[in-house]
Amino acid sequence: MKIRKTTVIIHIIAWSAALIWIVPFLGVLMAAIRPFPEIIHGWWDFAEFNPSFSNFVEAWSHPSAPLAQGMLNSLLVAIPSTLIPMFVASLAGYGFARFSFPIRDYIFLSVVLIMALPQQMIAVPIFQIMTNLGLIDNFIGLILVHSAWGLAWIILFMRNYFLRLPIEIEEAAKVDGASDFKIFYKIVMPMALPALASVAVLQFMWVWNDFFLALILISSPDKYLATQRIPYMRGVYHVDWGVLSAASILVMVVPVIIYVLLQKYYIRGMIGWTVKG
Repeated sequence: MKIRKTTVIIHIIAWSAALIWIVPFLGVLMAAIRPFPEIIHGWWDFAEFNPSFSNFVEAWSHPSAPLAQGMLNSLLVAIPSTLIPMFVASLAGYGFARFSFPIRDYIFLSVVLIMALPQQMIAVPIFQIMTNLGLIDNFIGLILVHSAWGLAWIILFMRNYFLRLPIEIEEAAKVDGASDFKIFYKIVMPMALPALASVAVLQFMWVWNDFFLALILISSPDKYLATQRIPYMRGVYHVDWGVLSAASILVMVVPVIIYVLLQKYYIRGMIGWTVKG
């Protein structure tokens, strides 16, 4: 009976939290699919209900800021900005987890402390460095910044995951003559697929939803990312909230799809370094 009461309380809290998050989304969805006169007194008023996808079509092919091109630009940035730090940080995390070298703990502590730096604090240095490298208004510059920014937390995440993996398998491979790198990419990496899926979901979502770094590094209208294009759909004298809402949902759909596809591995990766299998 005690367990049952605890379960009920947990479910009530979980569903309440979910409802708090879902209600605002429903408002955005109603604004996207219904004419403005129908929701002027509240999106929950269904006296008239004439849904339409015209706002999505207009946002996708907007005359001044087409979201179609923005989505493509975001993919060109988000995919390499996810894969590059995953590979580099996995190597570093494995090194921190399995090898001993001078001042290892101090270096790892420095990596963790880097995570405390807000982007706004280093915006000016980043802009100056990218200007000196000639990478302003260039996708490569934005990819490098996102990759470098994601290294710290991915190293921490992967190092913790590698520490939970059984070392006996690696020791057996060493006895058979396998090199450290061969053990890493043939034994350790396949076992770390759930962690890599978790990293991929989180890093992709953060890069995809980024607005700040894109704002200071990308300035050409044809190179604007999806998040940069939404504000330009406002118009000068009139704000079409239906188009803005539709554009917001379209931008939201991509990371949601990624999460749904990798949900199973994402959850396993998130708990893999906190619970022994």
